[in-house]
Amino acid sequence: MKRIPYLLSLLGILFLFSCGGDVEIPDEITLATAIAKPEPPKEYLFGYDLDSFDVVNDGIKYGESLGKILNTHGVGHSTVHYLAKASKEVFDVRDFKVGNSYTILKSKTDSLSNANVFIYQEDKVNYYIYDFRDSIQVSHFKKDIEVKIKTGSGEITSSLWEAVIKAGLSQKLVLELADNIYPWSINFFSVQKGDKFKVIYEARYVEGEFIGIGEVLACNFYHNGKDYYAFNYDGAGFEDFYDHEGNNLRKFFLKAPVSYTRISSKFTKRRYHPVQKRWKAHKGTDFAAPKNTPIYSTADGVVTNAEYGKFNGRYVKVRHNKTFTTQYLHMNKIAKGIKPGRKVRQGEVIGYVGKTGLATGYHVCYRFWKNGRQEDPFKVKLPPSEPISDKLKSDYIGKMSPLKLELDALKYPGEVENEETIEKVAIAL
Repeated sequence: MKRIPYLLSLLGILFLFSCGGDVEIPDEITLATAIAKPEPPKEYLFGYDLDSFDVVNDGIKYGESLGKILNTHGVGHSTVHYLAKASKEVFDVRDFKVGNSYTILKSKTDSLSNANVFIYQEDKVNYYIYDFRDSIQVSHFKKDIEVKIKTGSGEITSSLWEAVIKAGLSQKLVLELADNIYPWSINFFSVQKGDKFKVIYEARYVEGEFIGIGEVLACNFYHNGKDYYAFNYDGAGFEDFYDHEGNNLRKFFLKAPVSYTRISSKFTKRRYHPVQKRWKAHKGTDFAAPKNTPIYSTADGVVTNAEYGKFNGRYVKVRHNKTFTTQYLHMNKIAKGIKPGRKVRQGEVIGYVGKTGLATGYHVCYRFWKNGRQEDPFKVKLPPSEPISDKLKSDYIGKMSPLKLELDALKYPGEVENEETIEKVAIAL
């Protein structure tokens, strides 16, 4: 019976809310039942909350330095000095390059709107943060790189360069094929119409943007009616390329002392000399190339000569062993540190293309000795390198075989893919 007054009071309250009269709902109830609007997501740039900063984006211009840029944004000379000093172990501010991007963050609460943070983007991946709000801090960061495996193929109608571009592939593939994979086995100065290539490679992306190729995993170059397979393998402790039988593509000598250019004059016993105006033997191979194109030592060895001669111009001579010696003539300049007695490695830059001495155009005259006699380097049988060891052979075959199946399944331009081979690839993968 004691509950009756309590129930009557409750019914009265419910009656008042249901009458539709001038009864006001308390604010507390209105707020509790309202649907809250979601806050907009915060924006971040290089890890900084943009709600706190005004942003300035620009690029390094000719003649600009860290000091000049920051001075225009209210940063004093003493702060710039300490920034440069703190940066030495991370990045030398003198290496800023014209055209590279930078970002300046200015605090919105700073009435003077002075710079608080400077961010320099060295390339698509690497960037450096100079944060000088409380204490000076300089840090190096790398953006995340996404790697995708891509394939491509092409057929040569005029040049390897044109074939790669026509196939929609990166221009860097030309240099990879000519300089790093096949310089020991294919003479790229004699590639011809009908030669073909297939390649499996890594494509690198940052924030969805293609920034270039990574490793070439496998490729095949069809040249002069022969397949030249190449597979990337680092089981021996360092990366190298081997063929489908496990033979190392790297030879004792490079095929040429300069990157993919052209032969302007071959080794011959009789040639009309353009300067001396007479017929004489030309016991070298001329590679035409633009001024200051790097010249490489074609094999490991020791420098015996690095000097200027009346006819040879600036030249370098390298003794590789008791059997082989090479010489590089008409350099515009000899590379720094190259002098008699200096050991050089295969592919090391020893000079730069010029036309010093008895020469009419920019080129390097490459001379090749075997047992003290000058020979045509393209006709000399070059020493091989060590193949895959027996210990690593099974591991190599296991990694190489699926890649070879995938290469064989790729079609050249105008071809139809082999369905049987595709099935084998699917099973192997």
